[in-house]
Order: sequence, then structure tokens, then C-alpha cells
Amino acid sequence: MSAKPFRLAVKAIVFDGADRCLLLRRSATNKNFVGCWEWPGGKVDDGEDFATATLRETVEEAGLQIELIGLAGVTDFEMPVANIVLLCMEARIVAGELRLSPEHDAAEWVPLPELGRFKLLPRVDQFMFAYAARKTTPA
Repeated sequence: MSAKPFRLAVKAIVFDGADRCLLLRRSATNKNFVGCWEWPGGKVDDGEDFATATLRETVEEAGLQIELIGLAGVTDFEMPVANIVLLCMEARIVAGELRLSPEHDAAEWVPLPELGRFKLLPRVDQFMFAYAARKTTPA
């Protein structure tokens, strides 16, 4: 990685009662990755802890209040202006109804083994596939 600054970002893998995760499709209002599917999340604001950021981003992007239930994992990638450290948390819904922000134009509840049907967010897709394989493989 380069000498660019490091920034922390978060994603929530929100599960419904049928063990499906929420995917959101990036709308044309975004400058990067329009049409790609992702888990809800975004940048951690200065002075904000990762848990608060994950809860805030999920409300902002999906209208859902969640409870964090576990660590899914961490990955990293380089963007033009920063190195991104992405912390992914497992979550479940505690309140709210699905309502998209202008950042997204579609949502789907997807079983983890079906993530491959979607054009996922580049640089994060391999992490998403590895997580799905880990979670769906019997112990």
C-alpha cells in the first residue's frame, strides 16, 4: 500500500428472520461503483467509534435499527485518496422498516450462498464470498 492516509469504514451484514442478508444497490448519485451491490455501511466519522458508525450508517442507508451480534471480519483496499480498512459486523434488526436513502436504488434479502448472482462492490467482493463460504460450510 502507498503512503496515503488510512480511513476506517464499516459494513453491517444485516440478517432477517430467514437467515438472508440485506444487499443494497448503489444508485447513480454515487461517484463510484454505481450499480454494484453492497452491505449497508460507510465511513466512520472523526471521533466516532466503529459500533456507533455501523448503527448510524444502517439507519441512514436502510432505515433499520440494528443490534451488532458479532465480528464478520476485516479487509482492506486502496482508494484514490486513502487506504481503507473495512470492518464488517454481523447484525440483526431490532426496529424499523426498510427505507432506502438516495445512495441506493434497490434492496434485496439474499441467502449468503446466492451472493454470486450479484455484481458486488469491487475490492470487497472476495471478502464477501469468503465470508459466505465460511458461514455456510458445516462445522
